[in-house]
Amino acid sequence: MVGRIHIMGIVNLTPDSFYAGSRAGADHALDRIRMQFSEGADVVDLGACSTRPGAPQPSLEEEWSRLEPVLHRLSSGVEEVFPGAKKKADAPGNTSSIPMLSIDTYRAGIVSRAYDLIGPFMVNDVGGGEWDPEMLSTVGRLGLPYVAMCPSCATVEEIIAWFRAFSFKAAEAGLRDWILDPGFGFGKDLDQNYAVLRGLDRIVSAFPQEVLAGVSRKSMIYKKLGITPEEAMPATQVVQFAALEKGATWLRVHDVAAAVHTARLYSTIYTSSPGAAK
Repeated sequence: MVGRIHIMGIVNLTPDSFYAGSRAGADHALDRIRMQFSEGADVVDLGACSTRPGAPQPSLEEEWSRLEPVLHRLSSGVEEVFPGAKKKADAPGNTSSIPMLSIDTYRAGIVSRAYDLIGPFMVNDVGGGEWDPEMLSTVGRLGLPYVAMCPSCATVEEIIAWFRAFSFKAAEAGLRDWILDPGFGFGKDLDQNYAVLRGLDRIVSAFPQEVLAGVSRKSMIYKKLGITPEEAMPATQVVQFAALEKGATWLRVHDVAAAVHTARLYSTIYTSSPGAAK
């Protein structure tokens, strides 16, 4: 954590995620997870189902077949990847043996299986509970932190209205700890993505929840500039900095070290407390 900013690293266990640099098979996933934590990630988000627009969707069993070996290895060798995890797990009130892990899925069945294997984690759901009617009740029953994304909202006004309605559903399902994701790259054209970015402060001020910005190397950046995702890291930092200026407190990123640098400079510029950016 840098100041008030949290960094969520991305590890994709898929063969078709839009940025090839984020992909990792089971044999290499632990190395990438370990590297991202060493670079300063607060959470590492594991995805076994590509959610880029238009991507073919695997079955639940195929998604689980990609995810389960990595979770099993994490649960077996937790101290190797999470130094001090045993001590944290044994602390009063902490029941998780694998801290700081997120799973990017819209399926309640994946959440239930993962919980049975590793215990508590964060759920990152690009469907916002709409793609699986059992998702919110499952997350609420298990008491898991949750990232809710509006998958089809195109404007600031639509996002605010959607999350106002979601707030009631979350309360009914027993969700106590959730983060708001406006869904950059989902249901929006290029101009709409930047309009949402310009109005992000309105979303931030409308809700008590923290706001996550997931803009890393996305088409709103590389298509706008006529470059590839592989060339989009410096421009990504510009857009991430703008999101922080507008009030986002979470960044979901492919490049953890670069995002930490962005967050440190933001804290240095905008925080008056000496040493806050260290």
